[in-house]
Amino acid sequence: MEKEIRRTIAYSEESYPPMPTKSTLFWRSCIIWQAWRWLVLNIKILKIVVGGHS
Repeated sequence: MEKEIRRTIAYSEESYPPMPTKSTLFWRSCIIWQAWRWLVLNIKILKIVVGGHS
């Protein structure tokens, strides 16, 4: 049995990543969501730093 080798042709439609949806674009540009995620990330980092110093 022969294996089928699939090659992607450069600059074809398959070689580019998928386009983001409208909801993805909205969440990426929403300042309130970004501020919330920034806060959550910083709290997680703070827990790691404080836990390492005890």
